[in-house]
Amino acid sequence: MSPDSPTPPHRPEDSPAKRIIRVVAAEIEEEGRFLLTQRRPQATFPLFWEFPSGKVEPEEGDEEALRRELMERLGVHVTVGERTMCVKQEYEDYMLDFCVYQCALTRDEPLLALKVNDWRWVHPQDMEAYPFPPADAESIRRLLLGSTEG
Repeated sequence: MSPDSPTPPHRPEDSPAKRIIRVVAAEIEEEGRFLLTQRRPQATFPLFWEFPSGKVEPEEGDEEALRRELMERLGVHVTVGERTMCVKQEYEDYMLDFCVYQCALTRDEPLLALKVNDWRWVHPQDMEAYPFPPADAESIRRLLLGSTEG
């Protein structure tokens, strides 16, 4: 292309692909209530609520990531059950691949706010009072509607 040639128009397909971040979340239900954690003030979506969750590290599987994240964030052991839903959420700089798994606490351990601001057991009908990041909001919406496709 010569220096005098016009610049070709920008096309979205010319843009580099957004990085994909895989996050797994634990849907933990006891006595009709679900465990929610509150993000720390310095986090993305500060002080929003979510299912306990975290990023899947390279060479790590979803189950291993969930067990690690719940131990790091809440100091508890969990068993990981079936995947209940996946949500893809696009953000400006990345694509979030967000999968939710049914989990259960496996030991009689106290929940500790180690790497979260707070935690609560919440009835489904009360969840609308809590602000959620977009991917979590979609998973909560699906949970409340009984729809897990996606």
